Amino acid sequence: MSTTVALDRVGVRLGERSVLREVSFALQPAQFCALIGPNGSGKTTLLRAILGFIPLSSGRIDAPTAGIGYVPQKISIDPGLPLRARDIVALGLDGARFGMRLPSKTRAAQVEEMLRAVGAAEFADQRSGALSGGQQQRVLLAHALVRRPKLLLLDEPLANLDVGSTADIVALLRRLARDYGTAVLLSAHDMNPLLPAVDRIVYLANGCAVSGKAEDVVRTEVLSRLYGYHVDVLRVHGRVVVVAGERDETRIALERDPIHTVTVP
Repeated sequence: MSTTVALDRVGVRLGERSVLREVSFALQPAQFCALIGPNGSGKTTLLRAILGFIPLSSGRIDAPTAGIGYVPQKISIDPGLPLRARDIVALGLDGARFGMRLPSKTRAAQVEEMLRAVGAAEFADQRSGALSGGQQQRVLLAHALVRRPKLLLLDEPLANLDVGSTADIVALLRRLARDYGTAVLLSAHDMNPLLPAVDRIVYLANGCAVSGKAEDVVRTEVLSRLYGYHVDVLRVHGRVVVVAGERDETRIALERDPIHTVTVP
């Protein structure tokens, strides 16, 4: 089967600090993958390296030279922005070009199709800044997908969404990956809303990564090797809690950065 993006022993240094080391994984078309890790583990750095925004210190990334959709972290739409939701989506087609675009039936049809695909058609003519967080996330997804990218990267898109909106966005991404054959890599701190829907996870910690199916990755022996010290994977009331073992500087850092809770399908 063809591969959309492949990382082979990727390393990234920022100044004197080694952020990523020997990171390897691959995604195939239509796969939905969660990029998981505590704050500061390098999730955003990894996404930016795939985009080519950050040079590699070692290794190789094979990604589409064109056709990557991207939704950055903590992006918000100014409430005073005089653009409708459909205007934001249209910018995904020609926002990098200079000058005003002439009306086009083909262009309008592409925008309408994507608005329908993400469930945003009903508020397409509303001012984008007046939409709810969940509605804005749908518009930003449509903006990133309107050119039919082979790969879609999303940096913490579920942050600050309520439980209902989070579940809706996760289900939407699962469907869009299958419908359009797009490989989706979504970074998140909390695995819980993602595990029932994703095909695989990439877990980042200590600058390294392990990837695979949830049941193969979220295990005591696997995560202990990844963190470089003992962690416990506990199952409580159908949920999985990953906690640090011995008390050391890393454990103190994890206590400041809340532990992961996940539901394993």
